[in-house]
This record gives sequence, structure tokens and C-alpha cells, in this order.
Amino acid sequence: MPCRLDVPHNLMFGKWKYEKPDGSPVFIAFRSSTKKSVQYDDVPEYKDRLSLSENYTLSISNARISDEKRFVCMLVTEDNVFEAPTTVKVFKQPSKPEIVSKAPFLETEQLKQLGDCISKDSYPDGNITWYRNGKVLQPLEGVVVIIFKKQMDPVTQLYTMTSSLEYKATKADIQMPFTCSVTYFGPSGQKTVHSEQAIFDIYYPTEQVTIQVLPSKNAIKEGDNITLKCLGNGNPPPEEFVFYLPGQPEGIRSSNTYTLTDVRRNATGDYKCSLIDKRSMIASTAITVHYLDLSLNPSGEVTKQIGDALPVSCTISASRNATVVWMKDNIRLRSSPSFSSLHYQDAGNYVCETALQEVEGLKKRESLTLIVEGKPQIKMTKKTDPSGLSKTIICHVEGFPKPAIQWTITGSGSVINQTEESPYINGRYYSKIIISPEENVTLTCTAENQLERTVNSLNVSANENREKVNDQAKLIVGIVVGLLLAALVAGVVYWLYMKKSKTASKHVNKDLGNLEENKKLEENNHKTEA
Repeated sequence: MPCRLDVPHNLMFGKWKYEKPDGSPVFIAFRSSTKKSVQYDDVPEYKDRLSLSENYTLSISNARISDEKRFVCMLVTEDNVFEAPTTVKVFKQPSKPEIVSKAPFLETEQLKQLGDCISKDSYPDGNITWYRNGKVLQPLEGVVVIIFKKQMDPVTQLYTMTSSLEYKATKADIQMPFTCSVTYFGPSGQKTVHSEQAIFDIYYPTEQVTIQVLPSKNAIKEGDNITLKCLGNGNPPPEEFVFYLPGQPEGIRSSNTYTLTDVRRNATGDYKCSLIDKRSMIASTAITVHYLDLSLNPSGEVTKQIGDALPVSCTISASRNATVVWMKDNIRLRSSPSFSSLHYQDAGNYVCETALQEVEGLKKRESLTLIVEGKPQIKMTKKTDPSGLSKTIICHVEGFPKPAIQWTITGSGSVINQTEESPYINGRYYSKIIISPEENVTLTCTAENQLERTVNSLNVSANENREKVNDQAKLIVGIVVGLLLAALVAGVVYWLYMKKSKTASKHVNKDLGNLEENKKLEENNHKTEA
């Protein structure tokens, strides 16, 4: 604090004092202008806190609330005393406000203590304001009640401000932030500090009940376990309900869930639940327990005789339309099987399979293993090799179980390839034997299975072979004779040719003789004429 006086030239000393509330002075510091010495009065509250400079500026360290006084600077001459007062104001910023004693929850339609907003160690005291979602809360009878109080510490003389808020909550206050602030004065003017947000759990009664079915209602099938879950929209949610099952007039008191195990189709119906204390507040849902029945007639292993008729039916009973698929030996059929006259190829493993596409896992299947039996039937065929030297005899057999084939040969002949068999397919196969008979032979084919033994024979003549051999010999002889005749004809032609050639030569020579004779006659004639 500077001394607000001009120092006179005849100054003797300067002093500082402060005034008590009753106006009496208390001297605290002295400085001589001549000796340049400083003295501090024995005042306990200012011990070791004062400093007086040469220009009589007084400094007080470690300011306290009690330093808020009227101080006076005194300059004394031989004939006068000059005084200049300075009033000191001390400020202390309060602590950040904090919401304490918070209610664990608020209830709608009830005025309830929300909490206390406290700000400590302020000087001077400050004011506290409440906010809901950033907007100032004003007192409103029966809805907003604010009680403010302040308290000063007698030792520190600092103030603690407390503001209590009673509030009637509504469902609109769910997740709504509440804050408070303290407004105080400092050296630079008014300032405000805000608290952290506080969000309260809002309790409100249940106004609506809903019921759920787990798993999804569309997926329930016979044998499933289903759980009914009842929910109230209040907070906290109700923990007990009454469940009503179809066909049962009395309700079942339970927690918010009720489980039914291994349900059957007769469990289809309306299910309801309500609050314990408000049974008029009720919720309901319809449950359909899907089912699927399949009946295959006949089924299992069935043995029939070839040519028999066999009606087959696959009957479906289901909670909704079901798909039906027929398979034979793991191959899908285009239509359901029907047998007016059984064939061996009709035998196999048949499966009728049905399913509800909308309900996962709801499938049924039944199988029919069809066995078509028949006594052995034999048909024999003969085929002669183009060379005529061998014959192929084939024994065609039809029957089930697979007949065993045996060959018997009566007569002599060379067997070139014996009992070559084909694969057994659809109750049929064949066995063939290749033979070159030296005489008439009889081949017997015997086919036997568990039902019967069947025998068939075929005669094979050796004459055909001899006739063909003779024919071949005759053909060879004919060819040889033909070649000899051709050679003879060629010789005769050659002889005649040669003979004709000699005759022609004689005529030529004769003609040449005649020409010479004529030439001599002409020469003689010329000589005569001469």
C-alpha cells in the first residue's frame, strides 16, 4: 500500500496504523527519516508479515481475511501531522461447486430431495444456482423447492454455501443432466464456476405390459422348449407377473419368464400375462406349435414277385403346407412311385421325405426297401462264326436272387472259351460258351436260385461244319481247275499264234521271188527291143 502523501522536506518520521471497528488506532510500523531505521510494533497478527520501504510503502505478505481494514499512512513534521487512509478489500475464490447427497433415484409425481450443491472457502460469500439441462431452475411450489444457506468458519472467516434442491421428476427427466454453479465477486468483478453434471435414475410406474416368445413364434415345433417373457415399461421394471396358459383358468405366478418344455401341438393357443397387482393390465400373444407327420405304406423291407402290383402311398399331415420329395437309391424321382406290374429294375431303396420350409429342422422321412423276386427264366441263342469253324452259344437268364448258371455238354467238341459271363443288371445276365463240335452235341444251361431250378438245352449239329469244309474244298478244286483251264487256253492261243506267224513268213518270201523274176523279164524285154 503506497503512502498517498507527498513527503515534506522537514519530515521527522512516518508511521502506519489501522483502525479497529470502534475507531481506535493500532500502530504497526515506524520509520525515521534521519536515522533511516524501521521499527515494527508488537502486533501478533502482523508479526513477520510487514515491510516498510523508504518511500513509506507498506507491504503485507500472506494476506488474510482479517487484513480487510482501513489503514492510515502518517507523516510527522515538527509542526504538523499528515494522514492518508487506504481501505483494503480481501477476496477468496470459492471451491468448485459439487453436488453431494445425491438421491439414488427420483420418482415421478413425487417431490423428492435431489441433492445438495456445496461450495466452500469463499470470501465474500457467493450465490448458488441450479440448472436442468442448462436452464436455470426457478422455485415453483410443489415442483421445485430450493433452500439456500451459508456458514462462516470462525477461524478462517471463509464462507461455505449450501443449496438444497427438492424436485418432482417426470419421464422427461430421463437422462437429463442437472448442474449447479456458484457466483462470487473477485478483484476483477463477478465470476461463476459450474459443477459437474449429475444424471438421476427416474422411477416411474408401468403403464403397459408386453409379452414375448423365445425363440421366434414362427419357428416353434413339437419337442421344442419355449420361454414366455413378460415385460412392463416401468422403471424399475416389475419382477413378478401372472401367466395365463390356454385351457387353464387359473394364472401362474412367476418371475418375468415362464418356460414350457417339450411342447406338443395341443400347446397351440393364446398366452397372456399381467402384473401381480394390476391384472387388468394384460398382454397376449398367439403361439402355433408346428408339427409334421409322415406315414409310408408299405415301409421297411418288402419282398414281392415279379409282375405283382404294389400300391405305395406317402401320407402327410402338417400344420401348414409341406414339400414332399421321393428318392430312389439317392436319386430324386420326378413323381411318386406306383407299380402296376413289378419289374426287376423297380427294386431299390425308396425314401419319402417331407419338410416345412419355414420351420428349421422340421423334417420327416420314411424308407421302403423293395425286393423283386422271380424264378429263373432261360433263353438260349446260337451264333455261328463266319469261318464256320466254331459256334457261340449264349444262355440268357432272368431272375432274382441271382441264379447260378451251369453248362453241360453232351457229345464231343473242342471248347474254345467256356462260361464267359456278363454283369448282373436289373435281374438279368448271360453266360456264353464257344465250341467247335466234331459231331452233333447238346448244350444244357441250368439256372438255379432259392426259388427254383430251370433247365434248357440246345442241339448243335456238326454237319454244318463238314458241309462248309466240303464246300471250301470244292471251291479250292474249282479254282485250281479253272487255273489249269486258263493255262491250257493260253497255251493253245500261243500255239495258234506261232503257227500263223510261220505261214505269213512263207507268203512274204514267195512274193519277194516273184518280184525278182518280173525284174529279170523286164530287163530281157529291153534287151530285145534294143
